[in-house]
Amino acid sequence: MKPLKLIGLALGASLALSTAALAEDINIAVAGPMTGSESAFGRQMQNGAEMAVADLNAAGGVLGKKLALQVGDDACDPKQARSVAEKLAGSGIPFVAGHFCSSSSIPASEAYADSNVLQITPASTNPLFTERKLWNVARVCGRDDQQGLVAANYIAKNFKGKNIAILNDKTTYGKGLADETKKALNKAGVTEKMFESYNKGDKDFNAIVSRLKRENIDLVYVGGYHQEAGLILRQMRDQGLKTILMAGDAMNDKEFASITGPAAEGTLFTFGPEPRNKPTAKAIVDKFKAKNIDPEGYTLYTYAAIQVWSQAVKKANTTDAKKVMDTIKAGEWDTVLGKLGFDAKGDIKQIDYVVYKWDAKGSYAELGGKGS
Repeated sequence: MKPLKLIGLALGASLALSTAALAEDINIAVAGPMTGSESAFGRQMQNGAEMAVADLNAAGGVLGKKLALQVGDDACDPKQARSVAEKLAGSGIPFVAGHFCSSSSIPASEAYADSNVLQITPASTNPLFTERKLWNVARVCGRDDQQGLVAANYIAKNFKGKNIAILNDKTTYGKGLADETKKALNKAGVTEKMFESYNKGDKDFNAIVSRLKRENIDLVYVGGYHQEAGLILRQMRDQGLKTILMAGDAMNDKEFASITGPAAEGTLFTFGPEPRNKPTAKAIVDKFKAKNIDPEGYTLYTYAAIQVWSQAVKKANTTDAKKVMDTIKAGEWDTVLGKLGFDAKGDIKQIDYVVYKWDAKGSYAELGGKGS
């Protein structure tokens, strides 16, 4: 019996030590659509977060402690996002990289603010996210009033005198982006021939496509996500329409091409200058490729969000969210996206958007610029 008792005591001591060590970790989180129609982007975010945490831990951690990553799944649903945020905040985390959909980030941010959690979104572009004077929010991406302007300028220049339609999926992101694009187009002297909405999750767009055909639409701008945009494109081609489809940054995933096949050719979308091509990202991109992961879309944006937070924590010598946010807004930070600085609202100062075009082989390239 004695040997068994000794083994039991040793095992108990070992478990106690490991539990104590775990308690010393700094828990942070990544939150986004890990399931549902936008799960491709959730995977991008999780890949970026996991690599960032692994790299920071390999370099000694933060404030002498290792980081531990929690993952929250909001499925791009506002109510689920609020619930996930409350659960994560209740666990005592000081920071979350997330969410993806603006309709999730906005309600989640209020729960985080109430619980002293700093939130940096890699992907939510609706202006309202940083326009509510919340102390705890920032983003490493741009805003819809910025990318909508770029899209409108491109349309006004290249489709002058053509018939334009604007569609949106009624979501915070899709409707917001469509509205900003319409506003900028109208200011440039272009009046759209159609402005219609559909429901996110719809599969049958034949009624909308039939109207696009009747109105002889040359370009349709879609404020929405890649699943529905891909189906709209396929159904346009099924009805014989050669109409160009253009959309925003939610088209930046190879899943779009898997939905459309060769029909993707000629589709346009706006996104920041390709992060995988930045010299500041080369070493990290190579590490992802060594793991057979393509760091597309918002992978590197999520990595950058965690870089900003960790550097500010080190400079402030605390994980206290308010002190860290003050530090973030007062400085500039070296990231895979380049050097980033933030204004008083939490928006980055160095944002830029460009137009990309999909080809028939399922890849895309910046128009007049670098490919990806």
